[in-house]
Amino acid sequence: MKKRAICMTKYDVERLENLLAAAEANPQNRNRQDLKDLREELSRARILEPADMPPTVVTMNSRVRLRDADTDEVMEYTLVFPDDADFDLGRISIMSSVGTAILGYSVGDTVAWTMPGGRRRLKIEALPYQPEKAGDWHL
Repeated sequence: MKKRAICMTKYDVERLENLLAAAEANPQNRNRQDLKDLREELSRARILEPADMPPTVVTMNSRVRLRDADTDEVMEYTLVFPDDADFDLGRISIMSSVGTAILGYSVGDTVAWTMPGGRRRLKIEALPYQPEKAGDWHL
């Protein structure tokens, strides 16, 4: 599946750049694929001011409903920074495979990503909450 342009807020990119810089400074993280994947996503993002973010784009702290295109399983998560992650509460880290895969994509998009269990195709079905749409620009 061809990668297309994605959108991220200026504020999210700044915080993610800081997160990556700290992680990459540790020599033990030198070959971590998750860091490389997130760095690649950031490098190709179209950066917008929070007020200019389309209301259908998955941003940090968004609540997103996904459908597995192969199994038809529906899941709902909030995309968060690593310190706020709690899978039991439905809060997945941006550093997870799913988190990195969906950031910047829009409702209706299907993303294909290699996960620990193999390649998955996830359709973004809905965005019950997006901070920028709600005016919560600094979560």
